[in-house]
Amino acid sequence: MTAVESEHDGVRAIEAAAAPARFARGWHCLGLSEKFKDGKPHSVQAFGQKLVVFRGSDGELSVLDAYCRHMGGDLSQGTVKGNEVACPFHDWRWGGDGRCKQIPYARRVPLRARTAAWPTLDQDGMLFVWNDPEGNPPPADVTIPRIEGATSDSWTDWIWYETVVDANCREVVDNVVDMAHFFYVHYSFPTFFKNVFEGHTATQFMRGTGRPDARPQAKNGQPKTTGSTSVASYHGPSFMIDDLTYHYDTGDVQSILINCHYPVSADRFVLQYGIIVKRSDSLEGAEADKLATNMADFIKLGFEQDIAIWKNKTRIDNPLLCEEDGPVYQLRRWYEQFYVDAADVKPEMVNRFEFELDTTRPVEAWQKEVEANLARKAAAESRPL
Repeated sequence: MTAVESEHDGVRAIEAAAAPARFARGWHCLGLSEKFKDGKPHSVQAFGQKLVVFRGSDGELSVLDAYCRHMGGDLSQGTVKGNEVACPFHDWRWGGDGRCKQIPYARRVPLRARTAAWPTLDQDGMLFVWNDPEGNPPPADVTIPRIEGATSDSWTDWIWYETVVDANCREVVDNVVDMAHFFYVHYSFPTFFKNVFEGHTATQFMRGTGRPDARPQAKNGQPKTTGSTSVASYHGPSFMIDDLTYHYDTGDVQSILINCHYPVSADRFVLQYGIIVKRSDSLEGAEADKLATNMADFIKLGFEQDIAIWKNKTRIDNPLLCEEDGPVYQLRRWYEQFYVDAADVKPEMVNRFEFELDTTRPVEAWQKEVEANLARKAAAESRPL
C-alpha cells in the first residue's frame, strides 16, 4: 500500500444522487391570497412549468396551466373576463374548471377544449394549490389545518416575505431535526428538542433561550426575554405552522410563524415565511403591529442566514452524524412518502416515530462558549484606548 493510499484509507465519501425530477405530492402555498385578487391574471413558475392564477367575478381563485391549448398563447398575459381568463392570442375563454367556455368568433367550442385545472384552497388569507404527479384529487385527511387568529381582529395581519432559493426543497425540510444549527447559524440556545413524525405530519418541539454573547440585550425599561417555546409542524411536504411563544419578564407574546415553499424546478424553490402576533391588554393596536414587524424582520434575518448556508453547501445523501444530531435519516424517510406513488408509501414512512434529543452535552458546551465569549468581550471593553 502506498503512502497516498494509506492516507486516504477509510475516508468518508459524500454520496449525492441527482435531486428528484418528480415534485412532491401535497398542498403547496403560493402566497397570500390577496395579491391574486386584483382582477388580473398572475404568472407563477412552479412544478417545472408556468401556471396562471386568477380570480373570477364570482370571487373564486383558480389555477390553470398557463399555456392555451389552442395555439399556445400565455394566459397569464391575457385578461380576466367574468369568470374566465381570456387568451391574448385569440380570446379563447377558459374557466376555473379547465374547460373552454367561449370562443367569441366560433359557432361552438370543441369538445376536447380542456386544459389542466389545479385544485385550490383559499384559507386563512393564503392560497394553496394541490400537486399530485398521479393526478389524484387531495384526500380529505391531508387538508391544511385552520390557523387560529389568521382572520381575527385580535391578531395582527400577516407580515409576509418571499424569496427564491437555488437549491432543492429538501434543504429547508432538514431543519426540522437540526437542533445544533440553531446555535451556530441563528444564535439561539436550544435547551429542549424533540421530534414526532406521524402520517403526513412532522413536528419539532423546541424550548430555548437567547444568546447574550450574540444578540443585543434589553435596555433599561425594556422587557427582558426569558426564552421561547416553539411547536412547529409540517403538514405535508412544504407547509409548516409554528406556534411560537416568546417569554418576557412582563408576560408572554403569542405568535404564529409560517414557513412554506413551492418548487420551481428540481434545484430551485420559492421560500415564503410570515407571522401574525396576538394582541393583548398590554399589546394593542399600533404597538402590536410594530412588534409583529420587528419580529418578522428578526425572522427574516434567520432565513437569510439559512439561505447563505444552502447557497454554499453541497447536496449530501449520506450525512455523517454524531450522537447529538437529530434523526435526519428518519425525517428523510418520512419525507420520501411525498415523492412516490400513493400505493408505494411504506409503513415506515408514516408510522409514528418519536425522538427526544439529549441536550446535556450541547448545553454544557454551549454555556462554556457563551461565557468565554462574554469574558472576551468584557476584557476588550475594559482595555484603555
